[in-house]
Amino acid sequence: MEGAGGTEMTKKTQIVVVGGGAGGLPLARKLGAKYGRDRHDIILVDRFRSHIWKPLLHEVAAGSLDANLDEVGYGGHGHRWGYRFFYGSLESIDRENRQVITAPFIDERGKEVLARHRIRYDYLVLAYGGTSNDFGIPGVRENCLFLENRNQAEVFRQRLLNECFRVSLQTESGRDKDAAVRICIVGGGATGVELAAELFNAAKGLRDYGLEVFDESSLEVTLLEAGPRILPALPQKLADAARAELEALGVAVLTNTTVTKVDEQGVHTKDGYRIEADLRLWAAGVRGADIQGSLDGLEVNRSNQIVVGPTLQSKTDERIYAIGDCCSYIPEGADRPIPPRAQAASQMAITAYENLVAQMEDRPLKPFVYRDRGSLVSLSSFSTVGSLMGNLIGGRMAIEGRLARFAYNSLYRLHLLNVHGMIKGALMIALGHVNQVIRPKLKLH
Repeated sequence: MEGAGGTEMTKKTQIVVVGGGAGGLPLARKLGAKYGRDRHDIILVDRFRSHIWKPLLHEVAAGSLDANLDEVGYGGHGHRWGYRFFYGSLESIDRENRQVITAPFIDERGKEVLARHRIRYDYLVLAYGGTSNDFGIPGVRENCLFLENRNQAEVFRQRLLNECFRVSLQTESGRDKDAAVRICIVGGGATGVELAAELFNAAKGLRDYGLEVFDESSLEVTLLEAGPRILPALPQKLADAARAELEALGVAVLTNTTVTKVDEQGVHTKDGYRIEADLRLWAAGVRGADIQGSLDGLEVNRSNQIVVGPTLQSKTDERIYAIGDCCSYIPEGADRPIPPRAQAASQMAITAYENLVAQMEDRPLKPFVYRDRGSLVSLSSFSTVGSLMGNLIGGRMAIEGRLARFAYNSLYRLHLLNVHGMIKGALMIALGHVNQVIRPKLKLH
């Protein structure tokens, strides 16, 4: 690594992966396992020190999952699998000199811990993910919480607990027997729907953790969706079933509802209503993450995503790949890009790995083929719905109940195998079953 590794390192073929999410982390593992550190230097760059699977963030936010027990530390993981971890945030790219520039790291005291850094690359894979799309609506960034990473999920959890304790105290003292925690979730996709259900599951357990006068009846949750229905990725029948389940829990589901403004008191809609809310969570839309500096001429679309071709190489530079939420790939004959899902990032990682190996060996590269495994949505312990198999069988198979729950859990197990390999992945799955029995049901600290 130029600037940190000396001249010996620069003789090696250096592959830099920016972003340790559902695509970047398995890719770094596979590259490290294949090449080791003798003639290659595989470097994973991320602005966090550990990884947690993004589809689990709604459970972290509700307190149903302790992220400390499910996270993967990049440093130790890299030591095991033959890659190096560099703690930093992507600032810009220098394509002429083939360098990634990371931003200075400033701690909470305003002290510079790490200076701006330049990392040389022979090949670069951008997998830094996406961010919530606020569509330029006033007040969203200032007054809403988000679920894009673990830190944001932890902030939501702390704010949620504070509100629950406040309402519990008001009710117990008799000052306001009708007090409630009012939560407005904007976005009727998987994140919004799963969080709405998980909140009620967590509220049911709070009574066993010291809040004796607090339960799910003390929650007022509103779910807003601008489109005609929630969960547009699912068949109409399953979306209707999910909506009925949410409404049975007590969630107010409002479709065809466009947000025009968000302030500290609530969410304003196009038809003139204001939904008062103590907590406002934005889960509507995904766009490419904002880079502080420059991508040095890489082609991007209107959503700030890097445009890639069939081999997942950028349209501008064949030594630069992009995978996951930060990229946009429209297959031939399709009118929309590959959806921003964890399964897409995972599949892209496999193709990027195979193409990197082929490119270094001067062999033909293969086109990326997205295989839709379907969509599954967990309504916490209450229900699971989804469509399975996708285009593998030329259509969709709607599933509900125990089969859907098993399939949903299997997705995480596959992720563990991709991240840890077969042996340790299997042990992690077995440990997960033990933890379900011995670990607390809620994280309240």
